[in-house]
Amino acid sequence: MNEIIQCLKDRRSVRKYKKEQVKEEQLTQILEAGTYAPTGMGMQSPIMVVVQDAETIAKLSKLNAAVMGVTSDPFYGAPTVIVVLADQSRGTCVEDGSLVMGNLMNAAYAVGVDSCWIHRAREVFASEEGKALLAQWGIEGDYIGIGHCILGYRDCELPQAKPRKENYIYRV
Repeated sequence: MNEIIQCLKDRRSVRKYKKEQVKEEQLTQILEAGTYAPTGMGMQSPIMVVVQDAETIAKLSKLNAAVMGVTSDPFYGAPTVIVVLADQSRGTCVEDGSLVMGNLMNAAYAVGVDSCWIHRAREVFASEEGKALLAQWGIEGDYIGIGHCILGYRDCELPQAKPRKENYIYRV
């Protein structure tokens, strides 16, 4: 089977990570893949913010957990978080950012890094605390949070794929 298709079939979301930081060479490859995601009219509306500072990750985790009304770590101890945001003035901002998230996760698996898409970026970066973080990071513009792509090396077995549902595909 084609190597890329095999990666797409084998990648799984991981929810338990070692403390070991993602190697820079791997991170660079993952980020580059994110920049090659298709976007509406090739406008490249998304941006990626790489967070590896434990204090900032803890703050993001707390904001994310607050949206859910919990105190647990929604980032599962991952040492790297890539925040994907997209320019709201683009009609395809959510789709553009979602494709970036997909590229990040698939590229991560291809280079031996595990990942998971964590939701609630929209709510986090619509909040006053989230907007303050964007300003602190020097990000200007009308951005919407798309997702948090957590990265790291799993501290568990790779989850198995569920069987594919019936009627997943219709041909007309």
